[in-house]
This record gives sequence, structure tokens and C-alpha cells, in this order.
Amino acid sequence: MRVAVIDRSLCRPSKCNQECVKFCPINRSGSKCVWIDEVENKARISEELCVGCGICVKKCPFSAISIVNLPEKLAEDLVHRYGPNGFELFRLPVPKEGRSLGILGSNGVGKSTSLKILAGITRPNLGNFESPPSWDEVIDFFKGSELQTYFEKLSQGKLRVAYKPQAVDALAKVTLSVGEALKKVDEKGVAREVAEELGLLHLWDRPVKALSGGEMQKVAIAATIVKDANVFLIDEPSSYLDVKERLRVADAIRRLARPGVYLVVVEHDLAVLDYVSDLVSIIYGEPGVYGVVGTVKGVRAGINTYIDGYLREENVRFRDYRLEFYDKPPQVAQVPERVLLKWSDLSKTLGDFSLEVSAGEIHKGEVIGILGPNGIGKTTFVKILAGILEPDAGWVQRIGALKLSYKPQFLGEVKVAGTVREFLRESGVDTASSFVQSELIKPLRVHTLFDSYMEELSGGELQRVLIVAALGREADLYLLDEPMAYLDVEQRYAVSRVIRRLTAEKGVATFVVEHDIVAVDFLATTVMVFDGEPGKHGKASPPTNMRDGMNAFLKSVGITFRRDPDTKRPRINKPGSWLDRYQKEVLKEYYYVVIEEEKEK
Repeated sequence: MRVAVIDRSLCRPSKCNQECVKFCPINRSGSKCVWIDEVENKARISEELCVGCGICVKKCPFSAISIVNLPEKLAEDLVHRYGPNGFELFRLPVPKEGRSLGILGSNGVGKSTSLKILAGITRPNLGNFESPPSWDEVIDFFKGSELQTYFEKLSQGKLRVAYKPQAVDALAKVTLSVGEALKKVDEKGVAREVAEELGLLHLWDRPVKALSGGEMQKVAIAATIVKDANVFLIDEPSSYLDVKERLRVADAIRRLARPGVYLVVVEHDLAVLDYVSDLVSIIYGEPGVYGVVGTVKGVRAGINTYIDGYLREENVRFRDYRLEFYDKPPQVAQVPERVLLKWSDLSKTLGDFSLEVSAGEIHKGEVIGILGPNGIGKTTFVKILAGILEPDAGWVQRIGALKLSYKPQFLGEVKVAGTVREFLRESGVDTASSFVQSELIKPLRVHTLFDSYMEELSGGELQRVLIVAALGREADLYLLDEPMAYLDVEQRYAVSRVIRRLTAEKGVATFVVEHDIVAVDFLATTVMVFDGEPGKHGKASPPTNMRDGMNAFLKSVGITFRRDPDTKRPRINKPGSWLDRYQKEVLKEYYYVVIEEEKEK
């Protein structure tokens, strides 16, 4: 079975020589396999006539065409297709009553589409986009499976759905206060209780449009929880949130799983997904082209399978490498002559907020992970190192003529015109470099954006471009503020891997501000811990080794992690569990603990 997909946002027949039409061998033999649709002014490909030669894929100057060969047996599992030469989704995740189902997969393989179908927002067309099937036909398609019962209830209005979408930016248009907005959607009379649980009571009278991204995220989750529903579908709940808030939100979401209730959560933070889920369904495929939903597994087995990149039951390898984690902290020799930058005790006051930073230094080959809650001064510190802000007291000494590369936290700080290609060139990135191509551009799928204008990019697309701009230019010191936001698991791993490799091989140094503990665990060699009262006062420790730093940070947050015995990935212990108490009270170890546990079947 051949799938030919054209990205309509990239296809621009008026700006190219229509190479796809001219060079297609079927067209040149007299048939019509590739043509330009006169109504849409976009290319079209006949999948029946296409021989999969790939010439049009290579010739398209905008990388708008993808052609993939799939097993013929998948044809009977086609659930939805977005029009001619559009994305295809095969199978659906199967929600389980009373249990939390986590969905794991790359961006663009159908996770959000699956949620919209389960929510009843999108009716699956079973591939027939010209004459979509009725609910009876959809139900008949899933006959004999648990989804038959689910869609019967959904079509009859017996399921009430509460859906938290991926993007929460739309809340910026809400003129109501937090309290007014939550009361408006509250169907159970629990708005204030939920607001207190999620730490929103102090924002009760504040306009929603004046909130930060993390605060809007929590309001969106609260607005979902207060619905009197028996289906809860939550898409990426941890975006914008720090570690403590992610755990707070995860606790609230997990409590939704009870008899008679379906709970489905999409999440890219592996630690949070592990914590909030009972079961996991992996979705694999080629982003923007097709997605295939795998079988449901226990949460530990499911995440470990995703890390391995191989579905044994289906004999499918969806990734040609394994995500690697380590059960011991890295050892870094901090030699004085390798110092790149040092700073004295620093202080800085911005309005009502004050920051104090203990003296420290960073060495060649060192990656410092910066940990702490939102509003505690991490970004302020990075801007001081970058020279954007001056400290009120203290000094920063750069050894030699250091070249700096800085990626800001807020993407709106980047105001540039022109295309992505032009922006990268002006940023000093050699896009033809094999290193940049293989380690950054292709894993982050930025090559498809080269001819897009910067001001037209979505938040996720802009984030990927800025990461390539920051890591692709030559520098001695890299300053990256929350680079993992908007990225999926594989992209986070790719960015973490290139940060480690770049830093070690080129003898440079890197600061990374990040809330994803799993990412920090993989990429950092030392950490700085920020503590204090968010929005009022922050205090930063000097750089310290991973074991001491992680233990200090997690102790301040009040949570413990254990290591999976097979993959060595970090897993959050349930607060108050025997293992949580054992690590805190007996081992005095919050992080680097490998516990042998019974494998889930």
C-alpha cells in the first residue's frame, strides 16, 4: 500500500517550475500521475498510478511531498484521512474504564487527531473523505472491539466529554477573571476546591488574559476537571510548568481515573507520563504522513518499549536507535586551566523581585543544568551571563574572547523578518554542514521550513528553528533557556544528544534551563539549583555535581525518583509510598536509586 502525502502549507506551484509534474516518469510515459489541481492550486498525486520512484520527492524545492510504502494489511485499519494526499491514521487508542491511558509518540503522528476522534469533535471517515460514513457505519467498523461500545455511547450522547486541547494560547483572549471563568464552566460546584488544589486561588480575581503560560495551562486543566464528565481527554498538560507544578497537576489528573470514567492523557515528559498513567499506547509513523496506533501495554512496559524503539508483538522497528540513560551521575574533571567563565556572588533586583547567586565557574566540556520553579530568577541569571542584563552587585568574568550563543525562553523576544533559510544564514549557521544537517536540521525537521516566513511559524516550529540557530553557530559558550518546550520525546533526546556531543567534542560549555527532569538527567554533567519564593526572591547555589544537586533539588520539591532496572530511566515515586519513605528516611537518596521490581506483563 502506497501513501502519497502533500503538505499543502509547503506546496507552492506558482513559485516553482512544477518539477513534480515534469519529472514524473509516469507522466512522461503519457499517463497522469502527478498534476496541479486547478481549484486548490496544489499538486495532486494518484496513489494508484504512483510507482514510488521518489523522483518527485527529491525534485520538489519545498520538500512538500512524502511517499511511503506501508504493509497492505494496514489498509483494513485505516481510521481517518485528511483529504486527498493527506495524513492517514491507522487504528485508535482504546480507552479503559477506570484506568488512565497515556499516549506516547512523536509530534505529527496523530496523537491530537486521536483525541479529537475520541472526543467526538472529529468523526472518523475511515478513509472516505468525499462521502464520510454515518455513526452506524463507524460503529460497525469497530465491531467486536471495545471501541464499538465506546462509539455507541458517544453517538447516543451517553458519554460526556471534557477535552483539554494542546494549545492554551486561546485563553489570552478571555476577558473574565480566573474565578469567573472557572465558575462559568463548573458543573460540579468544585471550582474553588480545584483552584486550591492546583494553586490558583491567589489568582482568583486576576484576568485570565494577564496570566503567564504556566498559569493559563493550570486554568485550562482546572476548567476540564470541573466538568461533570465521564470522559477526560487531556493533551500535553505539563507544558510551561515547572517540576513541582507538573507533579501537582499530575496528581489532580490521576484522581480522575475511577470506575465508569475514561481518562486519556497525551504527554511528552516521560516521568510525568509514567506517573499519571496506568497503561500506555504508542503511536508511531512518519510525522505529517501517517500514524499507526500500537497495542495497549502496562505503563512501564509501554515506555520501555518506546525507549527501545521496537514493538516486538508487531515486529515493527519504528526507530533505528535506543534512547540511553545512565544509573550513575557523570564524573567531570574540573581543571582550573579549562575554566571558560566565572562569576562572583551576584545580586539583581527587578521591580519587586530580587535574586542572589553564589559564586561559581564553568569549564570546557561542562553542561550545567539549571533547575528551579518558575519565577525564581533562572532566566535573569542567564541574561546576566549573556550580557543582556547587568548585575547590581558582583561581576562576570569571561576568560578570553568568548563567543556566546543564546536562545531566549520567550519566543516572542525574537522579532525577525524573512524566511527560515535567511534567518539561519544571518545567524551564522552553515546549513550545508553535515553535522548541522544530521544532528539538528533533520531530527528537528527544520528542512521543511526553510522557505517559510519566520512570522508565520507556530510556537513549536519557531522553537525548533531557534534551537538550530543557537546550536548550529560557532560559539564557546551556549546559553539555552527552556529548549525542550514544544518538542516531542525523540526531539528532546536529539537536542540533548547534540548538546552533550557538541560540548564534549568542541571543548565548549553550555548552560541549560529546563523543567524536564529526564532531559536534564541525560544532558547535564553538573547542576545549579534555584530556590526561594517565586516572584519575590530567588537564591542560586553554585554549580555542583549531579548527585548532590539532584538530591538538593528534589528534597526542596519533596519528591523522590527511582531508576528503572532495565532502561535506567528516572521514574517518580508515588508520594508517601514505602519506596518514597525508604529513600527519604533510610537511603537519604532522592535520585540515583535502581530498584529491582517485578516486570509488568
